[in-house]
Amino acid sequence: MMPRNSLAAFPNKKIQQDQAIDLVMQLLAIPGGSGQEAQVMQFIKDQLRQVGCPASAIRHDCAHKASPLGGEVGNLIVKLRGTRRGPRRLFAAHTDTVPICVGTKPLRKGDIIQSGVPGKGLGADDRSGVAAILYAACELLRRKLPHPPLTFAFMVQEEAGVIGARLLDVPMLGKPTMAFNFDGSGSNKLFIGATGSHHLSVTIEGIPAHAGVRPQEGVSAITLAANAIAELHAEGWLGLVEKGNQRGAVNVGTIDGGSANNVVAPTARLTVGIRSHSTTFRNRLLKRVKTAFERSARQLRNAQGGRGSVSFQDTLAYESFRLKQTEPTVQMARSAMRQATGQPVELGVLNGGLDANWLTQHGIPTVTISTGQHKNHTADEYLDLHAYTACCETALHLATQV
Repeated sequence: MMPRNSLAAFPNKKIQQDQAIDLVMQLLAIPGGSGQEAQVMQFIKDQLRQVGCPASAIRHDCAHKASPLGGEVGNLIVKLRGTRRGPRRLFAAHTDTVPICVGTKPLRKGDIIQSGVPGKGLGADDRSGVAAILYAACELLRRKLPHPPLTFAFMVQEEAGVIGARLLDVPMLGKPTMAFNFDGSGSNKLFIGATGSHHLSVTIEGIPAHAGVRPQEGVSAITLAANAIAELHAEGWLGLVEKGNQRGAVNVGTIDGGSANNVVAPTARLTVGIRSHSTTFRNRLLKRVKTAFERSARQLRNAQGGRGSVSFQDTLAYESFRLKQTEPTVQMARSAMRQATGQPVELGVLNGGLDANWLTQHGIPTVTISTGQHKNHTADEYLDLHAYTACCETALHLATQV
């Protein structure tokens, strides 16, 4: 359900609402799928330079050069010297969007923004987060507000498996002691943990043969894959997986194979996503998926007894984490959100991955602050402007409070 309250009924104390909304409208209109974030990054740099950010404070790392996607540009890191002493704080958001959002045109309707292009998503995931921390950075510089040392990290390739954060040049951040990631669906939600995920690539080598003349001489890589998937499904190891008190998820995300309709499929390639908050159970899921493919390879033979083979490439996409409610990062974020909205803050743990997973893994305790996104990754996505402007105020408060 879309919000019914009038934006005017929720005047923010510190921010200029019109400027904040105009900023997110401009960002939403810029295309930028994973690996294609250069245009978004240029906009961010232009905005910062217009308010006097020194060029020496704006740098890119080389994350894209190590990424399997390649990409146009690495993470953008902006380091501001403090005007007063204190531990450095990190603000993060990711600049890429999912494919359904590329080519959207944002349309404001009252207190929400939605896509003006039928069938397109909005891209509020995560341009609303980018806008919130960019707004805070620009306001600091424009109004010369006192603040401790701050770092703003605009991440790439989050939607492709949290790649930018995984490959982040951590020393460039300047040793922050806490971090605030601006992302996530809903309003006034503070996420203090998230699940972990492995990405498993499966390569199957079958035995090709003429599908009409000598099919018995072939071993179909596609059949081998189908048998393994059927076994996993039948035994409860696909989709939501619950074994005793352990819980996780396994999904065959993509499959590609074969060469021609009259050839027994010589190869097949699959990608499998494996998630759980428990590292131990996630490793169990990973082993079980591999076992199903290995068993299928042993069992499926041609007329001469020949068999296919399987090989795997396993990548830790992101590790699970959960911060304690007593963690200073959690307490500071919770206080700032409560002051911005006047409402109770809902704590949560996500079943998806975030830049916060890798930032925490890099040694920086990180919470994720919801930005007003709703129904993200769909054509029905919209941004609640009440929640978004409160998020902007939260970011500014976190950047300036003692």
